[in-house]
Amino acid sequence: MKISMLFQRRFSHLLVFSSLLFSISTEASLAQNNAQLRHSRGQGRASVSTLQSRIDHLEQIIEEMRSEEIRARTEANVENSQLKDQLRVALQKLDAIQATVEKSMEEQKKLSATAEKNPATDTKETLTRIEEDRQLLSGKLDEQYQTKIESASKYRVKIFGTILMNIFSNKGNVDYIEIPGIALPRTASLTGGETGGSFGGTLRQSELGLQVFGPSVAGAKTEGNFVADFLGDYPDTLNGFSAGTLRLRTGTIRFNWSRTSVIAGQDDLFFSPRYPTSYASLGIPALSYAGNLWAWMPQVRVEHSLIKTSDTSLIISGGILDPLTGEIPTNEFLRAPGAGESSRQPGYGGRIAWRRNAFGRSVEIGVGGYYSQENWAVKHTIHGWAATTDWTIPVGKYFDLSGAFYRGEAIGAFGAAAGRTVLVNGPLTDVTTTVKPSPTVGGWTQLKFRPITRLQFNVAAGQDSTTASEVRGFTFTPLSSLGSPLLSYFPGNLVSNRSGFINIIYRPRSNLVFSAEFRRLRTFTIDNHSDKASQINLMTGILF
Repeated sequence: MKISMLFQRRFSHLLVFSSLLFSISTEASLAQNNAQLRHSRGQGRASVSTLQSRIDHLEQIIEEMRSEEIRARTEANVENSQLKDQLRVALQKLDAIQATVEKSMEEQKKLSATAEKNPATDTKETLTRIEEDRQLLSGKLDEQYQTKIESASKYRVKIFGTILMNIFSNKGNVDYIEIPGIALPRTASLTGGETGGSFGGTLRQSELGLQVFGPSVAGAKTEGNFVADFLGDYPDTLNGFSAGTLRLRTGTIRFNWSRTSVIAGQDDLFFSPRYPTSYASLGIPALSYAGNLWAWMPQVRVEHSLIKTSDTSLIISGGILDPLTGEIPTNEFLRAPGAGESSRQPGYGGRIAWRRNAFGRSVEIGVGGYYSQENWAVKHTIHGWAATTDWTIPVGKYFDLSGAFYRGEAIGAFGAAAGRTVLVNGPLTDVTTTVKPSPTVGGWTQLKFRPITRLQFNVAAGQDSTTASEVRGFTFTPLSSLGSPLLSYFPGNLVSNRSGFINIIYRPRSNLVFSAEFRRLRTFTIDNHSDKASQINLMTGILF
């Protein structure tokens, strides 16, 4: 439009210029004729004056035309620049749309490949999954309009967790009615009185977590994680059993390079990290005290990938841990050193794991170890150690076999030997008292059947035991008469504990879970007597 206006202006100027030239030529001709006819000098001078004024007017018009041309060129350049910017933005939007389309096509190809590999997959289930993924992506796009978690720093913070409701019924006497681990005689309830069973419900296994994404340091991406539940102390108030206090589970700070990670904080036992699958046992991992080593311990460790390819990796881990030994605190306000901490050196752990893809899932086999030195009162130095192995192996398209095995001494802090680290025959303050490590061997295994993505069945069993000859001759009591702090809250005549469960877990949506579980416990004493108990647990939960 501006260019056409410029042409119109130039055309009008040319018309004026032509008319002026015609007028000038006419006036000049007339002046010449008049000069020749009249031979008058005065009349010639007037004509020259008129001609000069006409020339000045012409020069003014030419100058205006030049100015108008310069202004038009400037405006055209600005307009061209704006058009270029708009074109560049349009191309960027087009590239973004093309990338989105290509990503959607790749996801569709993956879904098609999965369907070809698993022809038994229900078409309706696949469509439901696609719809759920679409809603999830839509939610991601709407995140910019949602209220964010505000952080004191500029780095992103994510909140996650599980709201879990458990309704349970126990038959027999157990150590912990919400999450039973040991079967006890019916006439020896830890809370006093005889019991043949119990019924209750709890929300205390609900979890709350935070994930913090920090800055890059020396080429490493930093990340922080924190998880807590509500299985802390019972408040000294009416119905306090259903109002547990917040309890720290894990919290770590990670520095992640491409093949190496440094982790500091409180975390799982990295030398034996595998747990059975159960929503009935989130607060205390399933099969604890029955072949499953577990503890959330302060530690610093390093993980490094010796081999890292698209389908195979070999990872080695090593670090130090707070050498906890399982004593029960005697004061809720003051922290006294345990036997391991009194040795003035940390515990040492390590693990090497091999992973490989099979049937679209991961095969993993790991071997680990642990060592600590423990100082039990007067001249009683004990060496705690454990050798571990764990595995996860896909068996065909629908089954997974997993488990762990260990052997060791003085590792009651990890749930071995019914939480008993040492065996004593007198007060720890007496130099004549014999103190020896409690030997233990145990393990567990689980078979998982997953016919469809949203449904799984799990069957698992485990056992932890020591020989009766090792225990016989040593007195043990949870009372403080043998020394302080308390050594364990379980009876001292236990030699073996078995546990098994079967459960079904159904997740109709990615953040909704329903589960039912039956658990069986059997605990043996030194005189070959056994106590039995069982639990039925129904669960529903929301993950966020």
